[in-house]
Amino acid sequence: MTEPGTVAPLALDEQLCFALHSASRAMTGCYRPILDSIGLTYSQYAVLLVLWVEETVPQRELGERMFLDSGTLSPMLTRLEGHGLVTRARRPDDERTVQVSLTDKGKALREQAAAAQEEVIAATGMSRDELFRMRDDLQRLAAHLRAGDAGTAAVS
Repeated sequence: MTEPGTVAPLALDEQLCFALHSASRAMTGCYRPILDSIGLTYSQYAVLLVLWVEETVPQRELGERMFLDSGTLSPMLTRLEGHGLVTRARRPDDERTVQVSLTDKGKALREQAAAAQEEVIAATGMSRDELFRMRDDLQRLAAHLRAGDAGTAAVS
């Protein structure tokens, strides 16, 4: 038990990891009804975000960018293929590389997703500048942690 007026160092509400977890769940929950209406899960939406910018990406690169192993990414791509949103094909110039490409049906979802993004931004109650700063801070934190530089991340 802690003294009145002091903070318990292991209190759940004092943990950065729990604040990030809670915010992530709340953000994903905010997307859920919007994405349900267009037939996507949040993870599928994240894959399509990459493809809406690039249209075609090697599957290995897609996994690296999303920090997903092939055991997680492959079934997700299979479902997206089943919905007619993406295709996968071996590159003719390099049979070892599987290229993931957006279909016309996948391209057509882009406008609906853009509208969803605007709804989520509004739901945060934050300005775009605040959201961009937070995104940048979180990306920097993640990069430090992935690099094994957690000590620097804690004091940055």
